Amino acid sequence: MNDNYEQLTVKDVTSYVASLTIIFGGIIPYIPQYREIKRKRDAEGFSLYVCLTLLIANTLRILFWFGKHYETPLLIQSIIMIITMFTMIKLSVNVHNKSQIIKLKERVFTDLETRFFWKWTDFQSYLDFMLLFAIMGGILMYWFIDVPIFVEIVGFLAVLIEAMLGIPQFLRNFYNKSTSGMSITMVSMWTMGDIFKTCYFILRDAPVQFKVCGALQILIDIAILTQVYIYEKNSSIHSQVIARVD
Repeated sequence: MNDNYEQLTVKDVTSYVASLTIIFGGIIPYIPQYREIKRKRDAEGFSLYVCLTLLIANTLRILFWFGKHYETPLLIQSIIMIITMFTMIKLSVNVHNKSQIIKLKERVFTDLETRFFWKWTDFQSYLDFMLLFAIMGGILMYWFIDVPIFVEIVGFLAVLIEAMLGIPQFLRNFYNKSTSGMSITMVSMWTMGDIFKTCYFILRDAPVQFKVCGALQILIDIAILTQVYIYEKNSSIHSQVIARVD
């Protein structure tokens, strides 16, 4: 009787810890990046398209929950991740606006200029766009919630878009020929988290798209870490320039 009780208790504690890890584990990599931006007062090294990718992926995941209920911790994780991404955007926009020597013309979402998409100068525009996206997605989910193929497509898109998380950061590093301003700790945590997640998918015999997307994320993470080595000299020069300006 005592052994059964003890086993039940250990199982419950393990499940509780696993749930907390799922809920908060995803936002931990962004803590060093947030501190890096705040310390250097430079947001150029961090791509806001990373935030766009995660905002869209997690919004779709929340909509998917209405069509096909999944574990509550994953739902809570999506909500917390959205809050985290908006926090990153707010900091980046504030830092970018303050660092401009020549004041740029204000660019807002309601201007509807495609060349300035996701390059707006006010935080409210990012909120407005995602609110519009969520409303439109919610209406579609309401209309087609009884169509299994539509619900499954929404879930697949959420996973696929999240798998492309590192692409914006990779491209930003490539164009800048530098990884200065990007938190290496953040990318290292991405890699460890994606390896753990992919192993979990394999061991739990998750659907094949989960495994493929997980493997793709690992490859992109490794590619970004490779850029750190390739652009090491350029990143060092960029950091010295920033230090002189400060």
